[in-house]
Amino acid sequence: MTRRSLYFVAPGEVELREEPIPDPAADQLLVRTELSAISPGTELLVYNGEVPTELAADPNLDALSGSLSYPLKYGYAAVGVVEAVGDAVDADWLGRRVFAFHPHESHFCATVEELHPVPEGLSAAQATLLPTVETAVTLVQDGEPKLGERAVVFGQGLIGLVTTALLGQFPLQELVTVDYSADRRARSRELGATDSVHPDAIGEALPLPGEASSDEYAGADLTYELSGNPEALDAAVSVTGYDGRIVVGSWYGTKPTELDLGGRFHRSRISLTSSQVSTIDPSLRGRWDRGRRMELAWQQLGERGLGELLTDRYPIAEAPAAYDALAASTDGMVGTLFSYDGPT
Repeated sequence: MTRRSLYFVAPGEVELREEPIPDPAADQLLVRTELSAISPGTELLVYNGEVPTELAADPNLDALSGSLSYPLKYGYAAVGVVEAVGDAVDADWLGRRVFAFHPHESHFCATVEELHPVPEGLSAAQATLLPTVETAVTLVQDGEPKLGERAVVFGQGLIGLVTTALLGQFPLQELVTVDYSADRRARSRELGATDSVHPDAIGEALPLPGEASSDEYAGADLTYELSGNPEALDAAVSVTGYDGRIVVGSWYGTKPTELDLGGRFHRSRISLTSSQVSTIDPSLRGRWDRGRRMELAWQQLGERGLGELLTDRYPIAEAPAAYDALAASTDGMVGTLFSYDGPT
């Protein structure tokens, strides 16, 4: 029996490889994958060869402990069913649906600590969104939205839309989102944005700060840059008001980034913060750890559903077509799943 494993082998090139299905070690479980989700931002960087190859894929995850150099397996949103357990693992795990931060492949082994049982009431498809929701929870915690603030979110891809959905629960004065895609802007409004605009129209939706404004508190109090486009950083600065906060959740990989800090930024006391889900803000660690944040992500996923964001599904055999479509920025494409048949 063999499994199918997806490898990134060169810029713009992925391939499926047949490998023996591994036997679980004493402390491991064998999982048959039902669905796995593409992380569109990070995986497109890997697909396009725009990542620093000297970095570890993710030093916090055993399944991604290797480097980002080709060839490599990548991905971290797999949902499947436990089919076998090692001698030291309770047989009650057999048949359970679980989530794992694991690359795209039809079967894999993991320890109990690496698996997260999918709560009752959530489908396998919804469960693939766990990393997305956990990231959005982290972004909201890092941004610390406050009653009556104006917030702007650049980028309404999968992460941006879920972040908008969480921010929409806060009593903000305004929640304006920015994206080139009309389809994504419409989805954004459905998830709670008071307005969603094309990047060229941001000045019409929000009073911009600067000498031309008569409003002392013009501009955004809180701005998120989640587009993955380095050019959006300057736009984020331009809409953020005096003493405002910018949270950068995008990872640009090796894309060149130019930021104009010689204009009004210098006198505006704007704070610029990076946010990444692998860590928790030091100011929160007295009350929050990864487990508590994960529980909150499951809770939010259960309450919000968010299945409507999973717009596309490809058999794993058609993975090259899926990445080509993502690289082409196909309008209407938000969340993409791979489906898996039985063993070959």
